[in-house]
Amino acid sequence: MGISRKLSQLRRQFAADPILWALWNLLGRIVAGLRCRVMSAILHAPDLRVGKGSTMRGSRHIRFGRSFHAHGPVWIEAVTSYGGEEFTPAIIIGNSVSASDDLHISCIDRIEIGSGVLFGSRVYVSDHNHGDYRSVATALPKTPPALRRLGGGGPVVIGDNAWIGHNVVIIGPAIIGEAAVIGANSVIRGNVPAGTIVAGIPAKPLKQYETATRTWIRTP
Repeated sequence: MGISRKLSQLRRQFAADPILWALWNLLGRIVAGLRCRVMSAILHAPDLRVGKGSTMRGSRHIRFGRSFHAHGPVWIEAVTSYGGEEFTPAIIIGNSVSASDDLHISCIDRIEIGSGVLFGSRVYVSDHNHGDYRSVATALPKTPPALRRLGGGGPVVIGDNAWIGHNVVIIGPAIIGEAAVIGANSVIRGNVPAGTIVAGIPAKPLKQYETATRTWIRTP
């Protein structure tokens, strides 16, 4: 069945594109597949598939589940040191997590992503900032942002089957509940209840799933 499906996909590809372009795309997929197999083995990430140009740093502190797939490049970094500071980060990714282009995850403490999570394009997830703005001494305006100490955030937890839309920014501390939906261009900090649709800057609840009626109910 798998071979039949792949042959059908090839036929559609050659029917849709000029033969040279279809061959070029096929060659690109073969090379990408080989590269991902090598990355999968090195990173102990079963069935890892990510786009060309992807960056994985601090991989000893990143734990992948099975079948992490990204259509385009990703930048996933567990930061162990910056500006003379040392960190013990942990990035934990569940099974069957998917992303479009340009997913960026940066961690100095802890980021957990559940199974079945879907990310849109250009999503940023971080548990820290360049500078801690909760007190005067840690982020002075005269200090260039790149030289400010990392901090001012907190752990991020994204529950199973959450859907994170395009251009979303998630800064810890944040807990996104199971099956929550984050609308495009939203900024998240704090808690999003399970089964809730939120959107905006900062994001506000729009609808919540009601189990008894199996419907999404608009919030007041």
